[in-house]
Amino acid sequence: MRVLNADQMREADRRTIEDIGIPSSVLMENAGRQVVSAMEQAFDDLRSARVAVLAGRGNNGGDGCVVARVLWQMGVDVRVCLVGAAAEVRGDARLNLDILARLGLDVVEVASSEDWELHGGDLLRRDLIVDALFGTGLRSPLGGLAETIVQDVNASGAQVVAVDLPSGLSADDPAPIGPAVQAALTVTFGAPKLPLMLPTGETLAGRVVVADIGIPRSVIDDLPGPRIERVTRDEVRGLVGERAADAHKGDFGHALIVSGSRGKTGAAHLAAEAALRSGAGLVTVATPASCLPIVASLGAAYMTIPLEELPDGTAASGALERVLSAPHDVIAAGPGLGTGPAQEAFVRGLLGRAATPLVLDADALTVLAPDPDALRGTPDRPVVITPHPGEMARLLGARAAQIQRDRLGTARSFATGHHLYVVLKGSRTLIASPDGTVYINPTGNPGMATGGSGDVLTGMIAGWLAQGVGVTAACLLAVYLHGAAGDLAAADLGEVSMTAGDIVSEIGEAVLELTARPRAARDAP
Repeated sequence: MRVLNADQMREADRRTIEDIGIPSSVLMENAGRQVVSAMEQAFDDLRSARVAVLAGRGNNGGDGCVVARVLWQMGVDVRVCLVGAAAEVRGDARLNLDILARLGLDVVEVASSEDWELHGGDLLRRDLIVDALFGTGLRSPLGGLAETIVQDVNASGAQVVAVDLPSGLSADDPAPIGPAVQAALTVTFGAPKLPLMLPTGETLAGRVVVADIGIPRSVIDDLPGPRIERVTRDEVRGLVGERAADAHKGDFGHALIVSGSRGKTGAAHLAAEAALRSGAGLVTVATPASCLPIVASLGAAYMTIPLEELPDGTAASGALERVLSAPHDVIAAGPGLGTGPAQEAFVRGLLGRAATPLVLDADALTVLAPDPDALRGTPDRPVVITPHPGEMARLLGARAAQIQRDRLGTARSFATGHHLYVVLKGSRTLIASPDGTVYINPTGNPGMATGGSGDVLTGMIAGWLAQGVGVTAACLLAVYLHGAAGDLAAADLGEVSMTAGDIVSEIGEAVLELTARPRAARDAP
């Protein structure tokens, strides 16, 4: 599902109106009616509720006027507040404002702080407030009267329904640019907008409903500019193919996990188990010789091979030949590997000589921090990196806080500049591809912020790549199911107590739920 910024949404409206021929007044009517429909679904007592509609002077306010009219025609007790002077309202918004007057529905004009002091108290005591003050065109922080109204609405205790965007958010920025409405429900039109899909703006949106107001899907798909997609369950489900009745393990690929060192054997086990749970036919763990007995004892289903090692129990650079000569369809390297000169030489050797896809994480990224340009992918040998914000910061010589301020731009820039795939972990993990497309993952929870969770994801990506589903598909499947498994673990154990092993244990259930065989359905009599 494509996610749009302000210019793209404006262009979608223009093409629909001018090229397709759907009048703007029809779009506004559809928008208002879709808001009311979403309210009916969200609030069982809507018809008995007292509703205030706060309308701005632009098209967002016009949408609000349609909402007010439809609610009034349903018999709902509704009051309308126009923030601004009616004489300044133009176009379709003016048309719908005038309709309210002809129907006899009073509209209170609030053009000053004094007006708000006079009328605001009654409006704020209503059960529901419809926020139709600003739409997707806001580019600067709210101030003055608008800021006062937003703060008062947030303090009122009323549930808020935001029209298109909570007022105060910018469609061009995932984070609030200033004071903004805290909504319980946001009904956005045509396509999701950035701040509704990413932290920290999404925390202000409440439940988000994407409403079809008549903008053709082809118009949205053909828009120029950044390509940002929100991953959906249906899209991911379509990537899981049926297994033939006569299939054998060789049909599902061989993942080679290069991981572990003295004191960090658990990383190798978690990655290997995750690759198996993701469907890889065969999984081998390549680990320093002294670590092999421990790794092998942790899992019976994967194979192991010993690597030449250094006195500190980390893999030596000479281990490269053993890894490259081992059977594999994909190599995943990094978890628990170590960060010395030998490991740097090993990772550089992989990048220079491996002929199969590479998944690089953790220590494999840290050792290349002084020379991030060494990370390069090609169409014949794709590379996937899976940094958390700290690892991404080290690659860019920045601080983690800087990465967090522009996660999307950072992931896209590194992916396109290095011709590889970036899986930037965190709240709403991002997948950036070499062509500049960025995918936003909706699954996952804060309980996954636990040691080993990233090792699980590395193994899952390797597991899907081994099966030959394609790099983008492998990343989407792994990231979505990783988050879904984490959500299942949190539901069973709580976010505080869950561990990375719990995520691995729920991968199978996450796959079953994705393919429409959830636990509840299987347990039913």
